[in-house]
Amino acid sequence: MQYENTPVSQNIEDRRGQGGGGGGGLRMGGGGLGIGAIIIVFAISYFTGINPAILMQGAEIVTGNNGNSSYQEQPAKSGPAADPNDPMRIFLSHVLGATEQVWAVVLPQQTGVKYTPAPLVLYSGATRSACGGAQAAMGPFYCPLDKKVYLDVSFFDEMKRKLGGGGDFAYAYVVAHEIGHHVQDLLGILDKVDALKERGSQTQANALSVRVELMADCLAGVWAANANQKWQILEQGDVEKAIATAQSIGDDKLQTAARGYAVPDSFTHGSSTQRVKWLTAGLKSGQIAACDTFSQ
Repeated sequence: MQYENTPVSQNIEDRRGQGGGGGGGLRMGGGGLGIGAIIIVFAISYFTGINPAILMQGAEIVTGNNGNSSYQEQPAKSGPAADPNDPMRIFLSHVLGATEQVWAVVLPQQTGVKYTPAPLVLYSGATRSACGGAQAAMGPFYCPLDKKVYLDVSFFDEMKRKLGGGGDFAYAYVVAHEIGHHVQDLLGILDKVDALKERGSQTQANALSVRVELMADCLAGVWAANANQKWQILEQGDVEKAIATAQSIGDDKLQTAARGYAVPDSFTHGSSTQRVKWLTAGLKSGQIAACDTFSQ
């Protein structure tokens, strides 16, 4: 991935080297995982050796804190300051900058909605979010209550070691997916889905979660298509690596690897085939309208 010519975002909050501040547990509701699902994830992790961050697939929307938006940021414990010249931080600042510039044009142009950037919080091990405690085992996630994306970059090492995914564009795809959730939030989609989940069964809630996650995959593709048109970011093999990553984190593949079979009613992110389909739809079209996963 050629990212050096893309803009650099200053919208990164680097908490690495600071105290965890992860108290309060995993308070997840709405689009996130319930406590029962968390237990299952950690049980699967125990028997397969797959890090729970991978099982949660780097695509969670955490909406916990009991819907209380009165959260106030707690001061982190002192520790070694994060290195501003860290190559991963530099890379992520380019990816985030590219998402900001693309969506600032594409979102109002295609939907009439103004784009407001979402900060990217980098942390190590644990930190705090408006949705409760953020821990590495949760994987990257978007918190609608503070409009931030949270990422422990060790997740990328797990992608590479455990699932064979990796490469700059695959990592950018993960970030772009989470920013896709922010776009959904700005469009009012997350609130509507949460309201529907409250009125339905767990199976229906799971099906809605799949639609939300597949749309975020597609929006990641929309971003990549427009970024490539503007800065020629894609190199040979980049798209294939991103598709391989999408395939490796499909619910069917993870469940089959864990217990020998898949249970579609329990899917929350979509099958490998679905994830590839929607990522590809966004890449080919560059249009938000191509990402209507709820009517297909």
